[in-house]
Parts: sequence; structure tokens; C-alpha cells
Amino acid sequence: MEPVRIKRLPHAQDLPLPAYETQGAAGLDLRAALPAGDLEMAPGARGLVPTGLVLALPPGSEGQVRPRSGLALRHGVTVLNAPGTIDADYRGEVQVLLVNLGQETFIIRHGDRIAQLIVAPVAQARLVEVQLLDDTVRGAGGFGSTGVTDPVASSAREARS
Repeated sequence: MEPVRIKRLPHAQDLPLPAYETQGAAGLDLRAALPAGDLEMAPGARGLVPTGLVLALPPGSEGQVRPRSGLALRHGVTVLNAPGTIDADYRGEVQVLLVNLGQETFIIRHGDRIAQLIVAPVAQARLVEVQLLDDTVRGAGGFGSTGVTDPVASSAREARS
């Protein structure tokens, strides 16, 4: 994969660039760029947290912003639109939409690791409109149709039998 070019904005000049924390890590840690002070997130609150970074992702790739498992487990803080997508042609500041699903106020400080960035290949589909599609075993079965049996739907089927 081509290198990812990165620009550090003034409010992130004192922060390290995203890095893989271990040799086998899939995600680069993103940090909060909050030099003006802490961000308090009450239970149920959501907020857009700046990272102070602008990326130039290689053509044919995307950035996926994902939650950090420790924040989710310990505090109930997660990425609201996970995974968030950074398009290869976006040149604005990367910001992370966090939500506090926990029971207590969560404080984000300047430099805190708040999310992970995965750089991944992406394919753009070529759509072809048709009048008919091939049949499959699943057919139009939607949410949960291949998982646990829905007792309400089962009762309705039995009543019709």
C-alpha cells in the first residue's frame, strides 16, 4: 500500500502521530486534540472530538474509525457511527463522533487515545440495473432470518397450519 500522507494541525503539534501500539496491531491509535481543555461527556451525550490531523489516503483505500475496546468495556464510550468512514478524497480534519453509553460522566483530555484508525482497501461497485434477479435459498429473508428463531413468527406460522 502507498504511504498515507498526514498533516498535523496547530492544535495537535504537541501530540504524537498515530501509531500501532504493538507489532501485530491492526489499528493506529487516534488521540484527542483538545488544547483548550477537557471535554466532559455526560451519560447519553455525544460529541465530535477533533484529532488535529488531516489525511491524504491513497486512492483505492479508506480510513475506518473504530472504537477502542477498553473505553467501551470500562466506560461505555464508543464511536457512534462505527465504523466511521474517511474517504480517500476527504481533506478536512479527522474528527471522531463519540457517545457515552456509560452510567457516569466521562472526561476526555488532550492527548487521550479515543479511537482506532484502520486503513483498508476499498472497491467501488459498478451498478447494473436489471428487471429480475436470481433466486437464492435465503430469498428476501431479512433481519434475523438466518439466526435464532423468532417465537412470534413461529407462533403465527403454527396458527396458520
